[in-house]
Amino acid sequence: MDISPKPAAASAAGNQSDSKLHFLDYWRIIRIRKTIILAVFFLVVLTTIAVTFYLPVSYASTVRIKVEKDTPDISPLGSLGLGQQSFDPYYLLTEFEVIQSKKILYQVIAELGLTKYYAKRFKSEIELTEQEAYEQLTREIDVKQFRNTSIIEIRAHSPTNQMAADIANEIAEQYILSRNKGRRERWERGAETLTNQLSEVEKAIVDARQRVDDLREKYNISDMASDSSISMTLDTEKMRHLGMVRADASTRLTMNREFLNQMKNKGPSELRTFLASASPTAELTKLLGELNMAEQQFASQSLDLGKGSKEIERTTKIIALLNEQIDQQAQGIVAAREALVRADSETVKQIAQELETVVSNDARKTRESRPYSQAKRDLEDQMRLKSILMSKNFAEKIDNAIGKSSSVEVIQQAEPAKKPVKPNKLFNIAVGIAVGLMVGVGLAFFIEYLDTSVKTIDDVEQALGSPVLGVIPQNVGALIHEGSDSPHAEAYRVLRTNVLFSRKDPNLRTMTVVSGGAGEGKSTTIFNLATIFAQQGSRVLVVDSDLRRPSLHKLLNVSNAIGLTNYLLGQQKLEEVIQTTAVPTLDFLPSGKLPSSSMGILNSVKMKEFIEEAKRRYDFVFFDSPPIMGVSDASILASEVDMAILVIQYRKYPQQMTLRAKQMVEKVGGRMLGVVLNNINISQDSYYYYYSGYYYDYYSKSEDSKPGSEKGDKSGGGKGGSGDKQVLDLKQKY
Repeated sequence: MDISPKPAAASAAGNQSDSKLHFLDYWRIIRIRKTIILAVFFLVVLTTIAVTFYLPVSYASTVRIKVEKDTPDISPLGSLGLGQQSFDPYYLLTEFEVIQSKKILYQVIAELGLTKYYAKRFKSEIELTEQEAYEQLTREIDVKQFRNTSIIEIRAHSPTNQMAADIANEIAEQYILSRNKGRRERWERGAETLTNQLSEVEKAIVDARQRVDDLREKYNISDMASDSSISMTLDTEKMRHLGMVRADASTRLTMNREFLNQMKNKGPSELRTFLASASPTAELTKLLGELNMAEQQFASQSLDLGKGSKEIERTTKIIALLNEQIDQQAQGIVAAREALVRADSETVKQIAQELETVVSNDARKTRESRPYSQAKRDLEDQMRLKSILMSKNFAEKIDNAIGKSSSVEVIQQAEPAKKPVKPNKLFNIAVGIAVGLMVGVGLAFFIEYLDTSVKTIDDVEQALGSPVLGVIPQNVGALIHEGSDSPHAEAYRVLRTNVLFSRKDPNLRTMTVVSGGAGEGKSTTIFNLATIFAQQGSRVLVVDSDLRRPSLHKLLNVSNAIGLTNYLLGQQKLEEVIQTTAVPTLDFLPSGKLPSSSMGILNSVKMKEFIEEAKRRYDFVFFDSPPIMGVSDASILASEVDMAILVIQYRKYPQQMTLRAKQMVEKVGGRMLGVVLNNINISQDSYYYYYSGYYYDYYSKSEDSKPGSEKGDKSGGGKGGSGDKQVLDLKQKY
């Protein structure tokens, strides 16, 4: 076997074939279940049409109103003129609920008399309550935003076009009236609140002024002294100045102390060097320079002059004098720094005392004047509040005098509609057609899903693990009457060829056909298969061994009075019970009458002897049998004959039943060659058309051509042309 990888083109072709097969499977289900699909489709469509024409007519009218927040015509007094308010995404949603509230709709119900209107419309003997009318009205109106704008659409539905328009317009009018009334009531409440508050503030001002006067007299405070801002300014300035002076003195004191600490424990030479860099003076710098020159001169003279020279002695005296003067200068610098430390320390102490005195005086003054200052601040606060309230009251009066335009405006009145909106007949019918088609197809696939019967060759091979020897189409009669040129005969010729190739031993010449249930076509299959064997020149005997419900004698129109049972019981000889047929090489043995006392006759020694005798006289012997699931005769025959074939009727019994039938044959030791799929509607099921449909094409072409013509010769001429092709296919498969 060649297991090399397939080319890419072959793989692509295989994928296309699989996709096409899946599509054909779906189409096959639709064709097979078309009755259910059409029934459901027409049922849904007709129901939709009936309901559509039964539904009451409804008209719709729409009014559009522009809704914005309440704003004045001009900017309010004191406004900064910042422009319009920012967009509020929840404002229109809130207004939707307001429009549909009882506050608005109850007014609409009262104005239009909808309690009586609905009572008359629904043929009620008593007038509806406002709540009932409100519930009905809310079901007949729809409020929504128009295309992301501040425009609200109010749509009303009613059986009459005029009432729909009246309801929509009345809802808009009542909403506008409610908005205007609410704005006016809010202004009146605000104005009244401002007036009352202003009166209370004026009374509070009188009380606060009296308290200030009383505290001034109690603490003998002058108007100038009571001015806390002036007093606070003077004290603050003094404390700030003292603080700056103390900070400067503290800084100098710290620096001088650090300087003195650095000069401690230093020798004359180190002290001289430190002062020259850290705190040099003009005199110290001059002396250090002269000392440096004198030392250089001494060094030069020491090289040029000898010891004891007067020049060297004079230079030595100068150096000693300069060192003494430098030391005195250094001691003076140290003493000056110590004097500065003492002076700065005294200054810091004095300033601290002065600050303490100023802070103490300030605290005392603040403590004494605190009640008066608090009372005065309270009076000032009340005066400012009065000024604000007076300004607000004045502004509101001016704004109200100017007037505000309504923030709700009707931009499109509702008018009576010319055509009803419900029911939408074309739309409903179109939806009914679509739904009917979907439900019909869905139901067909659902039924197909629930159907566990045998449908395809793959079902047989996967569930039973047995090969399919033949596919028999629908409406097949007895081939002995239809003739050898019948299109149905080709299916049996293929079956005969597959049977011959499937048997392993040429001596296997007795065969029975079994089925799981009744009515699967095993009797017709065994008789037609025997006919094909006989037409090919073999001597064939057909035995009707279905003793309980024999049927083969009806195909030949012969008597069933004498047959197999008579021979097995020893009442007749074999030659006396066998009958000839129209085919010279085909003989027939009826079942005969079965006595009630001979139910197990097929399991007798005489039956085994009969089978051996029939094999000596004939090339092939075929035994008809009852359903294997019903009685034990079929199992007995399967164990006694050489071969067995399982007939399965297309889409009739569950797969479990056919699997059980196969297991029963194998359990009794029978040799099952394969399966025959019977009663296939090839014209509807495209799956089987590609398997055996060309039989009909072949024969239809053969009938159109004359015997011996060129066309007839090209078609394969004679019997078994298509059968030969099937034989080659079977060889390749098995």
